[in-house]
Amino acid sequence: MNYFDPKSAAERYAKGRPYFHPHVVSRIQAYLSLAEPVARALDVGCGTGLSTISLKAIARHIVGIDRSAEMLALAPPDSGITYVVASAENMPADENNFDLITLSSVFHWLNRSAFFGEARRVLRPQGWLIVYDNYFSARMEENRAFQAWARDHYVTRYPSPPRARVGFSAEDTTRDGFHCVGQEDYQNWVKFSVETLVDYLVTQSNVIAAVEGGTESIAGVWQWLTESVTPFFEGRAEGTFMFRGPIWYLRPSVEEVDAS
Repeated sequence: MNYFDPKSAAERYAKGRPYFHPHVVSRIQAYLSLAEPVARALDVGCGTGLSTISLKAIARHIVGIDRSAEMLALAPPDSGITYVVASAENMPADENNFDLITLSSVFHWLNRSAFFGEARRVLRPQGWLIVYDNYFSARMEENRAFQAWARDHYVTRYPSPPRARVGFSAEDTTRDGFHCVGQEDYQNWVKFSVETLVDYLVTQSNVIAAVEGGTESIAGVWQWLTESVTPFFEGRAEGTFMFRGPIWYLRPSVEEVDAS
């Protein structure tokens, strides 16, 4: 199933996902030494538009594409952004159309070879393809026991659906027509209350698979999660949770540039 296609999942996503993306975009800006915004950027698998909006800091016009019309319906309108219902493997764009392509927490759902073929087609020869993710570490700064609960109870009850490996070695990126120029890792910390933590957890694909797949009701998930995580806050209004992720910087390989 497309875990992010149902309207109910899209609504939870729009409400519960933290807006970490400007932190990553500032790193991208520094890595690329962008003195001014690029002309055109493409955000692939943009969901409800959080990753797309953040690109306004480094791009003058942005196109966000996603397979889920329900997700895009919840993206905030912006004069500098065009949203299109489309798949990453079949992009409705002309050749050599974008200076920058970004993917936030979506690459593991794609058909790798089909996507790379489309990325080569729509990206300008000197453009950048940037893939990044933001993993929930389940590390709670105020109560380290939360991490063990997440591992032993939460993930056991809601196992992660199968997904592709994300990684870019010199060999496989060359085969795909790209060169991995570099990688960096980052951390960011998010403040959650009990309610907003549960809001976030019910956006994860493992919960979506259970709820939209029909094995559990969202009310039942809400109740179990709320009862389970409340004790870890020990009367605090909020807890501090660590996220972490990689950023990969890729460019079309020399062979692809010469061929164009």
